[in-house]
Amino acid sequence: MDEKGGLPSHRAGTETPRWQRQKPRRSRAIRFLAVGCLCFIAVAQWKQVFSNPSGSRPAASVVSPNQDVTVHGLSVKRLQENLATCESLRKKPQDPIGAGRERNARYLDGHAPTLIKNATVWVGEPAANTPPDAARKGAGFAWIKADVYLEYGLIKKVQSSIALSSVASDTVIFDANGRPLTAGIIDMHSHAGVDSLPSLWGNDDTNEMASDITPYVRSIDGIQPFDHQIQVIKSGGVTTSLVLPGSANNMGGEAFVIKHAVGKTDGRNETSAVDMLADPDRNWRYMKMACGENPKRVYGNAGKQGPTSRLGESWEFRQAFEKATKVVQEQDDWCNAAAAGVHHMNSYLPQELRWESLGALLRHQVRLNTHCYTIPDLEAFVDHTNEFKFKVQAFHHAHQTFLVPEILKRAYGGEPPASALFADNMWYKAEANVASEYAGKILYDNGLTPIYVSDNPVLNAQHVVFEAAKGYKYGLSYHAALAAVTTAPAERLGFGNRLGKIKPGFDADVVVWDSDPLSVGAAPVQVWIDGIAQYDDPVVLKKPVAEVMVPDESLSKIPEGPVAMDQVIFTGVSNVLLNEDVEHLSENNAVVVSKGKVTCIGACEAELQAASRSNTPIIKLNNGYLTESLTAFGSKIGLNAIDAEKDTDNGPSGTSFTRAEDGLALDTQKTNISYTYGVTKAITAPRLRGLDTHHGTSVGFLTGALSPLSNNTIFAADAAVHYTLTPSTKSAHPDTPSISAAIAALRTKLLTAAKPQSQDDDTTDPYSEASYLRLVTNGTLPLIITVHSADTIAALLKLKTLIETTTQTPLRLILHGAAEAHLLAPSLAAANITGVILAPLFSYATSWDQRRALTGAPLTRGTGVDRLVEAGVKVGIGLEEDWVVRDLGLLAGTVWRNGEGRVGEREALGMVGRGLWEMVGVEEPGVREGGHFVLWEGSPLGIGGRVKGVAGGRGWVDVWE
Repeated sequence: MDEKGGLPSHRAGTETPRWQRQKPRRSRAIRFLAVGCLCFIAVAQWKQVFSNPSGSRPAASVVSPNQDVTVHGLSVKRLQENLATCESLRKKPQDPIGAGRERNARYLDGHAPTLIKNATVWVGEPAANTPPDAARKGAGFAWIKADVYLEYGLIKKVQSSIALSSVASDTVIFDANGRPLTAGIIDMHSHAGVDSLPSLWGNDDTNEMASDITPYVRSIDGIQPFDHQIQVIKSGGVTTSLVLPGSANNMGGEAFVIKHAVGKTDGRNETSAVDMLADPDRNWRYMKMACGENPKRVYGNAGKQGPTSRLGESWEFRQAFEKATKVVQEQDDWCNAAAAGVHHMNSYLPQELRWESLGALLRHQVRLNTHCYTIPDLEAFVDHTNEFKFKVQAFHHAHQTFLVPEILKRAYGGEPPASALFADNMWYKAEANVASEYAGKILYDNGLTPIYVSDNPVLNAQHVVFEAAKGYKYGLSYHAALAAVTTAPAERLGFGNRLGKIKPGFDADVVVWDSDPLSVGAAPVQVWIDGIAQYDDPVVLKKPVAEVMVPDESLSKIPEGPVAMDQVIFTGVSNVLLNEDVEHLSENNAVVVSKGKVTCIGACEAELQAASRSNTPIIKLNNGYLTESLTAFGSKIGLNAIDAEKDTDNGPSGTSFTRAEDGLALDTQKTNISYTYGVTKAITAPRLRGLDTHHGTSVGFLTGALSPLSNNTIFAADAAVHYTLTPSTKSAHPDTPSISAAIAALRTKLLTAAKPQSQDDDTTDPYSEASYLRLVTNGTLPLIITVHSADTIAALLKLKTLIETTTQTPLRLILHGAAEAHLLAPSLAAANITGVILAPLFSYATSWDQRRALTGAPLTRGTGVDRLVEAGVKVGIGLEEDWVVRDLGLLAGTVWRNGEGRVGEREALGMVGRGLWEMVGVEEPGVREGGHFVLWEGSPLGIGGRVKGVAGGRGWVDVWE
């Protein structure tokens, strides 16, 4: 419309177009020029990028006039820092060097060198020029006589004789007196410092439970240097541990390798976790993952949170790996683009802290250790390694790896994962129920690597070398068993050039032992970490002159059998350790067995002649032993098949007072294995709450029986009355929320039972708690209290005096558990206590009420058993967990070998046999009458002893070839 409101006039074809008629304004012309320049710059920059594949710096014309900020407004400094980060992302770690260093990075000035003279040294590798195949079979490995010189935190010399004139003038001389010397033991699976002992809620930092996928958390952030267990572990010769997060999560987080030297007393500058790092340069990083039962149990909540199954766990893994893969790819793309110059970048380097550590794993900068037991777990995880291209250093726990070596060999990276195992700890949950003590041998024979670990505090890492010793007992070759706690974990941790061997250039982590490290009861006499002696005045046990073992090749054969025999003769029996007199013994006796009973011990000439005519089997033993069979006390054998599976378990008693006989279930893996290891009898009580608690009456039964109704299965229907006075008591009984309340309740029950029975009580249920307590107060049955605290034990002694004063009858009180009983040893003897059954034999303060337990040499002179025996208290050895049943003879052997003459072989065996019967008051028949005995090849108290024949009241003897 025109100004008058009318329509514009139409002059078609006669007017110049408006854009041609009008002159452009000045400001608009400038804008056109600017836009044109920018277009030109953009085209030029585009041509520069795509015509400059060599990555040279772009032309100066593309740089923003502001040199600190790009044309996209990004900080040049930050971009350059990001580009420098690209270099670290692409860095490929290498194992830290050993040889060639002048000093250990952990070495601190001011420490004198040390010369260890007259040692028997295990170098940790075969002699030079030994063919690899021969070396794997043990060729070239040997103990050598040598001196070892430590200086600047390194092993500098290993020679047959090092002259004093060739070392520094201030060198400290240590005379090993021929004792064995090895590299420090390495525990590749520990929670020391993050699962501190004694176990309390406030100091438990094992698992981060915020999510199932937490690769971003770090164990070092929870390591408590003051965890006393770190010192206890070191006293077992362990100088290095991989401290892992727990196994609640599929991805648990980063792990760290520490040395067990803490603070100035151990030769360090600071009391800090960082100062404990085995490699201050942090060449490698470490990570823990887990599959199987734990994550789905902890996080599984149908409809709300997963995983609830192994299927879900695989999804959790793959989803996390996929996310990390995406982040890695985005970073690689950015780094490739930024390499041409950061000024053209329109974003900073993509970084997500949540996925940084997992990305580092995919870049092969992290050494991964994964908790996996079962075939489906192992196979699924091996598939993950190949899908996402990462390596696994070891599968931990790994109970079923011995069944599927070929699956492990399919893992990504060309080197199969090692198996980080226990020697014989199993049965505690379903995935641990399919296992074998021979797994180490089977794996090694299939070209794989077994490593023995503690999972501290599951096992006391102070004795992780004992796991290796048992590995040797179960068939793993001697050199491979020692390697399983030295060189093998060192290599899997990336310390193969620094740790695990006694060679020049290696870290000076050294242990001198009082006996062969794979022998029963071996203990260090001194430990050096980075060349610094860790003990000013170590306790050294009085033992015979140390001699190293001659490897027993016969152990490499997995026993076959058993074969039931009615008639059999064993020859070569050089030791008869029975609790009955046997006349006319020689050094090479025969033992004749007929219908499951011993009919002759000695020359037995007539029987041998008759055997030749009747084709009676004759079995020749090498260093044979005849002993009575063993007894398992305090375990759940007979009431439980798989600890964590309630359907296989009798269950907790809680407030109910029950009889073990009523819940007895036989012919399980636990009872059958017990019999196989010469444990033909068990005394088992119902549990109160946890596995280490008891409440009700125990039953004595034969482990070889197939049914409670089998002939003579039950030898003590109600062997004893059991109660528990540990912290578990407070949560098990609503009416006894405290220890004092529990003691008061027990006192009331006993005083009530001590009252004369009225005529109205004639109809009392003979199976009631009150009826059994009357049998306790009149001295018929023993009262067995599971207790650890010395303070609670003191209260029980007062209660014992009260009841005895009331009844004028001795109260047969037995303490079970009893970690702190040694503190009251003289008082226990004076009170005429019936006995103490230690379970575990060597407590390591797992709970608050065990915190004053004695850990033994080199930290303490003796252990609880030594103090009790010295005071004249009768001692037995119980089982804190059922899997220990295989180790009863070895535990007794440790008491004997480390007892400095306090206990003989016969007495030590009695602690796991007749002594228990005598305490409880059950009559045990002799081997000639009852037929409960074991024939061993090698001492049952030594690591090389093996069961060859067992008679357990069945009417025959079972023989293993």
